[in-house]
Amino acid sequence: MLRISVRTDGDGGTCVDLEGQIIGPWVGELAHVCEPLLRGPRFLTPHLAAVSFVAREGVGLLARLRHDRVTLRNCSRLVDEQLKARQPNGH
Repeated sequence: MLRISVRTDGDGGTCVDLEGQIIGPWVGELAHVCEPLLRGPRFLTPHLAAVSFVAREGVGLLARLRHDRVTLRNCSRLVDEQLKARQPNGH
């Protein structure tokens, strides 16, 4: 299960607080929440401190979000390493 909470921050951005696991149907749900926010005027910042596991599909989604000017906050070391491995040159 993945809890997704959307809120605005004091800097004019949109925060997406995530709690749980980014797996299975929750990958699509997270994409469904984030995609319209990417088209808006606000910065999008997912917070991943309470994410305990990210499946391969979830890593792919997070990598795509990062590519689309999204700043991922509070990634665990494991998630950060998974994202680095998804980059074409490993950096």
